[in-house]
Amino acid sequence: MKKLKFLLPLLFALPVRAQRMWEDVAVEPVSLDTARNQALAFDLHALAFFRDNEYDSPIQKGYSLPGFRLRPRLSFQTLHCLRMELGLHATVFDGANKYPNYAYHDIGRWKGNQYQRGAHVLPWFRVQANLKHTTLVLGDIYGAQNHRLILPLYNPEQNLSADPEMGFQVMVNRRHVALDTWIDWQSYQFDLDSHQEAFTVGTNATLLWGRQDKPLRWSTPLQLLIQHRGGEQDTTALGVQTLANASAGVRLDYRPRRTCALQALDAQINVLGSYQQSGRLWPFDTGMALHAALGAQLWKRITLEAGHVEVPKQYANLYGTPFMGTLSTKVPGMSWHGTRNTYLNAAYTYRFSPAYVLSAQAEFMNVLFGGQSRQVFSFGVYFRVSPSFLIKRWN
Repeated sequence: MKKLKFLLPLLFALPVRAQRMWEDVAVEPVSLDTARNQALAFDLHALAFFRDNEYDSPIQKGYSLPGFRLRPRLSFQTLHCLRMELGLHATVFDGANKYPNYAYHDIGRWKGNQYQRGAHVLPWFRVQANLKHTTLVLGDIYGAQNHRLILPLYNPEQNLSADPEMGFQVMVNRRHVALDTWIDWQSYQFDLDSHQEAFTVGTNATLLWGRQDKPLRWSTPLQLLIQHRGGEQDTTALGVQTLANASAGVRLDYRPRRTCALQALDAQINVLGSYQQSGRLWPFDTGMALHAALGAQLWKRITLEAGHVEVPKQYANLYGTPFMGTLSTKVPGMSWHGTRNTYLNAAYTYRFSPAYVLSAQAEFMNVLFGGQSRQVFSFGVYFRVSPSFLIKRWN
């Protein structure tokens, strides 16, 4: 708690900007281009990456992620508010020749054991309807970084490894509220199947206070993730398992009206909770944590991020980094009573154009657990390529 109190006076003193680099390389635009009405186009979303995690600790193993992701697709926009997309999604890691054929979100016993050769390939389909204030999406939804979850709830590294989220999504944008709610169906179960069905339900609701055109704005982010495993057709001995993470906080954003070295400044404080409603995947049922973060964007290219996660007793996360909880992914069943994580990230992004973006990021974490501290770090280089080519127009 002392470290958290120490961070609070620095809210407007330390320039940091949370996760902006990942938004540049991983976020898909949701809006529809009215100039593409009655038009067929070919869109390519590709991300090449090299990430090295020096994580040698009892909490998590170190590893590297060299490879690329491809998502070629045909896009047909029949109306100004309706679009259909069909294509493939492929994940390739350098040096790998076979891939487990299951949903890449977490590695649990409920996954299958089939393999694919050469690349991990999935069919990809999305239908999207943009209404006045609401967007409906079926099929492959706008997932991962598009949900804009806070760092303790979602490890951005999954933008490199996790499968596209598939299910149903509703997004609402009004003057004083921005809502993203979805269901991601991760594992389908047939009758007498030997694994569990699994899905995740998520919500990110941001309450916007005051006028959003002012330099200083504040908001209230409310986020929830629930994962459910098992069901009526479950033939395994695992039983029904329901796990949840939630957060509530306050966020301040400052955008100077005049052009200067400081492009954006923000600060946020969040209270997080974990809850195991059923099952025994976690050694405890309830937990909580506190999170403070500071951020800034400099010269449109340099971003910094600093923050602190304080766990007084115990806390588990579904999709966040294990370094921000009390459970070990390296030693099964190991847990600590209280942890602290102070982190600092720095990134540089160069835009050749909106469709071609090159980024580099370095991350450092000082983690205190079980009476000892460890310093871990990672470094990554990322190149996003997302050109679009018009094939034919019918109007």
